[in-house]
Amino acid sequence: MPTMLTSIGLPVALILIMIGVGMNLNRDDFTRIFKQPKGFLIGAGCQMFLLPLVAIVIIALTGLSGELAIGLFILSLCPGGTTSNLYSYLAKGDVGLSVSLTAVIGFVTPFTIPFLATWAIAFYGEHAQNFQLPIVSTWFKLLAVTVFPVLIGMAIRAKWPIFANRAQNYVSWFSIAVLTLVILSICMKLGDKLIEFITLAGPAAVLLNIMTMSLGYLIGQKLLHNDAQSRTITLEVGLQNGTLTLLITSSILESTTMSIAPSIYGLFMFISAGLFTYFVTKKAA
Repeated sequence: MPTMLTSIGLPVALILIMIGVGMNLNRDDFTRIFKQPKGFLIGAGCQMFLLPLVAIVIIALTGLSGELAIGLFILSLCPGGTTSNLYSYLAKGDVGLSVSLTAVIGFVTPFTIPFLATWAIAFYGEHAQNFQLPIVSTWFKLLAVTVFPVLIGMAIRAKWPIFANRAQNYVSWFSIAVLTLVILSICMKLGDKLIEFITLAGPAAVLLNIMTMSLGYLIGQKLLHNDAQSRTITLEVGLQNGTLTLLITSSILESTTMSIAPSIYGLFMFISAGLFTYFVTKKAA
């Protein structure tokens, strides 16, 4: 993968994306969780606990190992992004809940990812000594490309709300474009090994997406009895921040192989989210 893309282009792109996330937030998005705690707690539980647990089960069932397993697990640790907010709107979900989950989980995961990713490297890594993820420095890097840009975006919204409202419409499409570019670069880097790795990691990545979306929807319907919030939770657990995942796997850990499962997931999630949105809106019509 081109060094400039991973070392400079990807972090800069993620910073811009997270500034866009911040421009979509205000204080109400944080206080809303106290006014409607049930939907938030269920969504956060699915995001923070269900996703990694399902990833562990799928890794065991599919026999995924080494860097491919590590990449899939790191993906499960990452929060949703602006794309989940967009699809929540299109699916007639609870957009406020979606934005609240994106905001709060996005602030929490920079602290949890370094610890859990370090565990995954030690547990799944066949040559764990080849990959180092210093917890403190990784924590600062994630704060620099996620939390601080969100705060900048919120400040921009507070100062120039009209500009923020216009600019945020382009953030989701920009994130999709960046993710696609990085995935194409990964494919070029792998060359002849691409088909082999897709065969190995593809079923696990697709299964993770389908299982978590299905479980998220069922849990939402069972516990909330609210279609809009159930749709939002489904999309929040089904649309992970692929750009952040690839930053960790390809830039910090410098592993193209770890990036395979997140790349497949990153492409497939738009298909599954699009189909889900189509069917739920058709059903509601």
